Amino acid sequence: MLGSFNDFSRPLALLATPLALWLTGCNVGPDFKPPAEPVETNYDLTGPADLTNPPGESEQHLAVGEAIAGDWWSLYRSPALDQILALAIAENRDLAVARANLAAAHEAANAARGGLFPQIDFAASAERQRLSYAAFGLNQPPAQFNIFQVGPSVSYSLDVFGRTRRLVEERDAQAKIQEYQLDATYLSLTGNTVAGALLLASLDAQVKAMQDIVAADQDMLGLTQKQTEAGAATRLDIESARSQLAADRALLPPLQHQQSVARHALALLVGKSPAQWTPPAFTLDSLILPAHVPVTLPSKLVHQRPDILAAEAELHAATAAVGVATAELYPDISLTGSISQIAVSPSSLFQPASTIWAVAAAVSGPLFHGGSLEAQKRAAGDNLDAAYATYQQTVLAAFAQVADALDALQSDADLLGGERQAMDSARISLDLTRRTYTAGAATLLQVLDSQRLYQRARLGYIRAAAQRHVDTAQLILAMGGGWWNKTDLVARDREPTKSPTH
Repeated sequence: MLGSFNDFSRPLALLATPLALWLTGCNVGPDFKPPAEPVETNYDLTGPADLTNPPGESEQHLAVGEAIAGDWWSLYRSPALDQILALAIAENRDLAVARANLAAAHEAANAARGGLFPQIDFAASAERQRLSYAAFGLNQPPAQFNIFQVGPSVSYSLDVFGRTRRLVEERDAQAKIQEYQLDATYLSLTGNTVAGALLLASLDAQVKAMQDIVAADQDMLGLTQKQTEAGAATRLDIESARSQLAADRALLPPLQHQQSVARHALALLVGKSPAQWTPPAFTLDSLILPAHVPVTLPSKLVHQRPDILAAEAELHAATAAVGVATAELYPDISLTGSISQIAVSPSSLFQPASTIWAVAAAVSGPLFHGGSLEAQKRAAGDNLDAAYATYQQTVLAAFAQVADALDALQSDADLLGGERQAMDSARISLDLTRRTYTAGAATLLQVLDSQRLYQRARLGYIRAAAQRHVDTAQLILAMGGGWWNKTDLVARDREPTKSPTH
């Protein structure tokens, strides 16, 4: 009885030392600490605290510190815009790709996490052997027999130096990167969809303006023909009017082509072909310029922009990778155990006499690898330095983008005021010149010059008004949009798009 106890206590003694090491184990390598928040309170030393607004135009003000709604495009108060955004979020293929990538990253982290648990396997084998007794110096004929073996085995790495735990940490950080990539894709999708709708609205206004100009040219040509018949104009005046009409008509096809391209681009964003789907009609009058534009403080921006958060997750993954590379320099301690049934015939299996078992502890560690392990650790440290510099550069670029967007909004307001004055003056000048020409006190050349000035002024005003809408959206996007208020976007990564292989 005592002998049996000693036989069983020996493997327990083998387990005692590695188990003690596991209980006192640690994670080698640096622990990740999020970068400090920026100390800046403004994006630009000379930037305005608020916007100045041109007289006669919609007012717009900055709402510093105000949160941005998840459906930030609702600030334009356009049901048609809300409709296509809902369709784009549901059907866009790039968003589906980002969801699938996030799901794959989660599963990669789960796979790494499996290394923290014992690995249990099952094996069964059947062999036929020929044993030669002559090899043992015995004068007996060879024997042939069968061997059947079946049973489970267990292996477990104690992860004394935290290699597996650091690997899990790295995989979790990489899953976070994919999550923020999904957020960035969402932000890009919503921004491009809004920009496409605004472009259609701008082109609609430009086409209508050109159509009005062409109609005015036709009226001018008819008036000139009447003046020629009455002897108050010449053939040259008629040709000049006809030339102006042809020149203005030539400006319509490029605008109409841009409309088609914009419609096709919107169809792509909502996951449809141009033959399947046509966007609703957008006009500048149907889009309300957001009166209060939320502006996030710099200290909050770093927690809202997906690119900054992705760069921070990259930094976290690089930090964990240093731990993985460091742990490779240390020994690995593992425990194994197995219990099997072995017999020379299947009928003898699962008998007490057929039971065998084994328990073992093993230590393996690097002795000489030609400097490769140390080089891997140094490379991981260099990657960490690069990730930190990338994070800093991403933050700086984000601040510059917000500063540019703020300046653009103020510039848009100033430009719109100037374009409105130019358009109003050009319209009055054209009206007076036409009256004077009708009265015979002005030449056709003067009328055509006034008309060209008004044409440019009107188109300039339309483009300035549209740009003010676009730059408002750009500012919201520069601050990360409202992606952090989404409720179902990340959850959808658990339901990947079905592929033909599923």
